[in-house]
Amino acid sequence: MRIDRTIYHGRPDNAADRLPKEMAVYDLLETLAVPYSRVDHEITPTVEACAEIEKILGIGICKNLFLCNRQKTDFYLLMMPGEKVFKTKDLSHQLGCARLSFADSSFMEEYLDITPGSVSVLGLMNDRENHVRLLIDRDLLKEEYLGCHPCINTSSLKIRTADILEKILPAVHHEYTLVDL
Repeated sequence: MRIDRTIYHGRPDNAADRLPKEMAVYDLLETLAVPYSRVDHEITPTVEACAEIEKILGIGICKNLFLCNRQKTDFYLLMMPGEKVFKTKDLSHQLGCARLSFADSSFMEEYLDITPGSVSVLGLMNDRENHVRLLIDRDLLKEEYLGCHPCINTSSLKIRTADILEKILPAVHHEYTLVDL
């Protein structure tokens, strides 16, 4: 995988090569005065593919899972440490709902404007009607910084956890529920 090992601070200089949804993330971060570091790279479809990016940024990249209930009426974005194993039964029990499963990519695109492999807390900026409930594994709150994609998996961002919780989530009108996995 090709990685530009340069750590950038701020938006890309050339927006012509970027998707509008990625540029919208940078607009949001600038509006909220949220500092971030960025690394550009080839497509990284999994957390495991992000290992080298984690080293460059000095963080762990979150595992972000887009889930739904059996009836496909309730949708969840789960953020958890990349090294943790996800057990549907444990999370379903904590939420008091029927077993959760991975949601169809069509819902991911409809509600978050994100494609598989690019799921990120930053996609909640596109969920203006709050279709998606954010779930955060309690262990992530121990981290000073979180890594996530800017709605596309060809860049990775390092953002202070406090900025995500105290600036970004309120600005995009989403709360979060802590879970223990």
